[in-house]
Amino acid sequence: MRAARLVVLGVAVAAGGVAAFLASGSRKPATEPAKAPLVQLATVDVLVAKADLDRGQLLTATNIGWQTWPKAAANGNFITKAARPDAVQKYSGGIVRVPVAAGQPIYDPMVVFAKGSGFLAAVLPKGMRAVAVSISPESDAGGFILPEDHVDILLTRHDKAAEKSTGTEQIVTDTILRNVRVLAVDQTVEDKNGQKVVIGKTATIALTPQQAETLEAAHQIGTLSLSLRSLVDSPSMIPQGGEDHNDKDAAIHTVRYGVRSLTTVAR
Repeated sequence: MRAARLVVLGVAVAAGGVAAFLASGSRKPATEPAKAPLVQLATVDVLVAKADLDRGQLLTATNIGWQTWPKAAANGNFITKAARPDAVQKYSGGIVRVPVAAGQPIYDPMVVFAKGSGFLAAVLPKGMRAVAVSISPESDAGGFILPEDHVDILLTRHDKAAEKSTGTEQIVTDTILRNVRVLAVDQTVEDKNGQKVVIGKTATIALTPQQAETLEAAHQIGTLSLSLRSLVDSPSMIPQGGEDHNDKDAAIHTVRYGVRSLTTVAR
């Protein structure tokens, strides 16, 4: 009896093992969910401002450059590296016509070049006028006046009232405008015996409309010259045009022997 029980127990264990093996074999291995394929976003390199640019600011290779941009978001006004690979070099030296924020793409209408017709209009502050003044290379601070310098404008004339009373020639020089900004300097060059000689210069000055009228009236009285101001005369500390900035009439302020007088110029 005991042997029969052992045989039955052995058969049961064997049957259980077979059943467990068959059950484990029938299960399908778990599969990982399929990963969605990565979509490659098409991009282009676009010319952008690398820093905030103010109106009238000079473009350089440090404040503009290439930035990756989604191709679908790029429009036809963008300057792309694929179409214009030399754009950084080409636009360096240009003048910004409108404020541009850092990271904003650069458009052609935003920039004007010194040889373009809109150069002066781009660098001229709001409300100001560009007026040309002839200067002598031999005088006027030795011909060293350059764009962005600040100058005083002097008027040298005959003092007719003094000449009438004294009977002798009386020449006086008055400062009619102070601390005005030089926008550009152009020069006339003549070839003399194979050498280029500067025979004349013209300085373009930024003036208020009232200052422009004063300067034009002064042209009719005598000779104008420019006096170069030091760099330490900060434009932020002295209003552009100095004491004459708010003059409404064309008038010349004269200080002689410590006495200030006002001469109205006939228009």
